[in-house]
Amino acid sequence: MNSNWVKVILAAVFEVVWVIGLKHADGFWDWTITVIAIVISFTVMIMAGRKLPVGTVYAVFVGLGTAGTVLSEIIIFNEPFSAAKLLLVGVLLAGVIGLKLVTKDPISEGGRV
Repeated sequence: MNSNWVKVILAAVFEVVWVIGLKHADGFWDWTITVIAIVISFTVMIMAGRKLPVGTVYAVFVGLGTAGTVLSEIIIFNEPFSAAKLLLVGVLLAGVIGLKLVTKDPISEGGRV
């Protein structure tokens, strides 16, 4: 895995932070952290999109962010757990992983970066 895919994963982690912040922020510092997470998330995703196929980057970013948000809500905020929810997150992650696996990496293909 090259550093650009690591950037996509990092952007997705910050996406989880800002999505949770949008729901739970109620003070100045909560909102400040949320806005900083938004800026970092999109900046890092855009950086990765310059080197990787942008459609795949966006799909992986959103898929990982969605899965992370759902799991965070269950684990951290005691959102009701259901087997169906977990199964659907698994299907989502399988699609994201599959999409990443079938996407040609310009670096390993000998292309310009």
